[in-house]
Amino acid sequence: MSHIPPLDPNVAARKGFKESEERIKRFWKEAGVAHTEDGWAVQLDGRTPKTPAHRKLVLPTEAAAKLVADEWAAQGEFLDAGTMPATRLASTAIDRVVEVMEAVADEITAYAGNDLTCYLAEAPRSLIERQEREWGQWRSWAEQTHGIRLVPVQGIIHQTQDQASLDKVKALALSLDHFQLSGLAMAVPLLGSAILGLALQQGELSGEAAYDLSRLDEAFTEERWGVDEEATLRAAAQRAETVMLEQWFKALR
Repeated sequence: MSHIPPLDPNVAARKGFKESEERIKRFWKEAGVAHTEDGWAVQLDGRTPKTPAHRKLVLPTEAAAKLVADEWAAQGEFLDAGTMPATRLASTAIDRVVEVMEAVADEITAYAGNDLTCYLAEAPRSLIERQEREWGQWRSWAEQTHGIRLVPVQGIIHQTQDQASLDKVKALALSLDHFQLSGLAMAVPLLGSAILGLALQQGELSGEAAYDLSRLDEAFTEERWGVDEEATLRAAAQRAETVMLEQWFKALR
């Protein structure tokens, strides 16, 4: 199955695959999973597809493998990588993240140093109160559960955070396997917050709730001034990604 192009559209483009000319027609009838000595393998008519780096698509749990296999089963006449986020995430974990775990953990830690939940508005008071109420409980959760104490500030001036707390964020990230870490590395920039990302990864927040928390400012503006169509479409796509990540983490647990 080496003829399958990279599932990341940007990688595919760099490698010379042209969707209009080289669309991959569905070549399998059934998609499923099978237990192997390495974990749970995705199966297409009994064979395991390969990642872009030509490694077998094998995941640590049956539920995670099934999440990926279901994406293959749902394909129509032609393979559409844009509808296969779990497959892309699994491939990223297998091909890339496993080799750069510490660098990925450093990126997550950097987000904690500039965490969305720490930057409160300067006005109006109603928005500040909402941020304090909604975000404050998750900063408290991080401190009480993991000893991560992040200090909030009003405005956009950078607030330097305690290095010991940042070290705990990194340690938490490095305690994960490469599949969990890949999901967290996707969740944190999507939400703008290591705290919300960790809460999602640990099952403390649903995907819907995490995404709503990440866009308190935008929701407040929409309530006052109305909804922009382009922003709505972008938010819907990001919300769907966050919900998929909830499913990903749940499947890995």
